[in-house]
Amino acid sequence: MYRPSKLAQLDNSSLRIYCLFFLYTVGRVKMMRALKVGLLVVGVLVVVSLLTLRVTGLEPQYIDPSSAAFAESGRTAWPGLWLKGEVVREPVTNWDWVNDVTDPIRKNSIMLETRTWYGIPHSVTISPTARGDKFYIGGSEQDFRLQKEFPYSKAWWANIARDPRVRMKIDGKIYEMTVALIADRVEIAQIIGRNPITKEIGANGKEQITGVRHYWRVYQRNIPEYGDGSIIQGPE
Repeated sequence: MYRPSKLAQLDNSSLRIYCLFFLYTVGRVKMMRALKVGLLVVGVLVVVSLLTLRVTGLEPQYIDPSSAAFAESGRTAWPGLWLKGEVVREPVTNWDWVNDVTDPIRKNSIMLETRTWYGIPHSVTISPTARGDKFYIGGSEQDFRLQKEFPYSKAWWANIARDPRVRMKIDGKIYEMTVALIADRVEIAQIIGRNPITKEIGANGKEQITGVRHYWRVYQRNIPEYGDGSIIQGPE
């Protein structure tokens, strides 16, 4: 009975290993090519989607506080991206009309588009505060947000701290604005008619802060009378 020599057995083993290595290499090359093609396709789809949204816009989703969706999410809106609408080029000398704007869905809220560090806008729904020729926006922080350093408890706060240029959509039109933080809490109290800091007596019997409201003064920009927004200014 014929038996292959040890050398022949070794050659057969080497050939088998070589074939397996060759098949592994070919399979890996094909897999890498498929992965690159897949990533390229995904990248193209992302770019096309962003370009489409840049043209069509993507407004933040408003959630009615009385709805079941609000009870589940605990928030009144989901953020959006670009805001679209006719850009107002004329100066506004009295903002009181904003207090009377009522949308069937968004009520008296307006939309704010901020600039992110990665270049894609972050837009939110906020409540405006108009006082004649002065216009303000604000927001509050409670619960876990109080544990974070201001302005990093909310994305749009951090965005306007880094770049104060914003766009607002009010009654279907776009207003290009520049914001300035109001650091004086006495001034904020005069604007909203109450203390911007809410305190309660905790379970330990000690007074503790349960909420803080922050406000920004808003100025029009890209208006001949007000300049290009590089220097924050506006009618006093």
